[in-house]
Amino acid sequence: MRVIGLMSGTSHDAIDAVAAEITARDRTLRVRIAGQLSRPYPEWLRSELIGALPPNPIDMGAVCRLDTAIGQAFAEVADAAVREFFNGTADLVASHGQTVYHWVHDDKTHGTLQLGQPAWIAERTGLPVVSDFRSRDIAAGGHGAPLVALFDELWLAGQPGRCAALNIGGIANATVIGHSPVAFDTGPGNALIDAAVELSTGGTEHFDLDGIRAARGKVDDELLKVLLTEPYYRGAPPKTTGKELFNRAYLESVLGHRTMSADDIVATVTALTADTIADALARYELTEVIVSGGGTRNPTLMAMLGARLGPAELCSSDTLGLPSEAKEATAFAVLGFLTIHGLPGNDATRTGATRATVLGSITPGAARLDFPALPAAPRRLTLVG
Repeated sequence: MRVIGLMSGTSHDAIDAVAAEITARDRTLRVRIAGQLSRPYPEWLRSELIGALPPNPIDMGAVCRLDTAIGQAFAEVADAAVREFFNGTADLVASHGQTVYHWVHDDKTHGTLQLGQPAWIAERTGLPVVSDFRSRDIAAGGHGAPLVALFDELWLAGQPGRCAALNIGGIANATVIGHSPVAFDTGPGNALIDAAVELSTGGTEHFDLDGIRAARGKVDDELLKVLLTEPYYRGAPPKTTGKELFNRAYLESVLGHRTMSADDIVATVTALTADTIADALARYELTEVIVSGGGTRNPTLMAMLGARLGPAELCSSDTLGLPSEAKEATAFAVLGFLTIHGLPGNDATRTGATRATVLGSITPGAARLDFPALPAAPRRLTLVG
């Protein structure tokens, strides 16, 4: 199948699309990435989206407008990917949508909301769309995250040593391979770094370009110690979190009346991300950490993380043939492929669900849905050139 995977993460900055050719044979998925593109949200839409996120109040009219506008933006990106990489013909779109709320209370996930109405994608492209992946795992008792765990498990099956796949987006998540099954959100990835930059620049800047501010700044050990007291870090996997917790208001409350330079704040929360990831992974005695996501573009963060991982080697997913900025969109393309063939897309042992289940909802395209079921779930995933 020719599948377009669509993803916009918790940094809320752009929509990523991957065009993937996926073939199933002998319980192995062969995935060829035909192309990838990323389109930033229009500034007005990103501003409205950020304004609607917790802890800000919002009315249902705003939710409806955002669901429509984000759906239209996803549809435009999907259509562009189909035309550019598949000559205008494809079989399926798998759309993660845009997370606006992940409802976690007392260490249990009760619900989740991703906006980006899939009907706009189906109407624009004429293709069936799989969307709303997380809700089914949550209904089965899971956390709904990290759903990339099954992809990681298939992709890294047979990888030598003890390794973990780490994705650093707004929130950082990890899947440990070759160990007792575990996957979880470690805590903030870029979320508090972005919040610190926006706070210190009055919103004129949204992220620490090339890690320059963190490199200029000095880590404040006292502030870092306070940040590390957050109870989330002490929770046992499986667990998940989001910007409902780690947001600008959270950072402001911790900063209180401290007088610090902007660069020192950014340096300190960058160290927090590195520390919490390294601490979360230390117990697994890893030999390799394979990292992807937007955080890989921050050399200061990568240097801090590499220094804290001890003997584990830090390498980019690019070295294994998977572009670091395309990983999550590729993963959801694979999950969409599994859904349309009636196969489970969650690893219940890693999300905490009571069972493996088929994920998502299907919006029909212009043609009749007619995809035969695969005889058995895959055990391996191979990336091909």
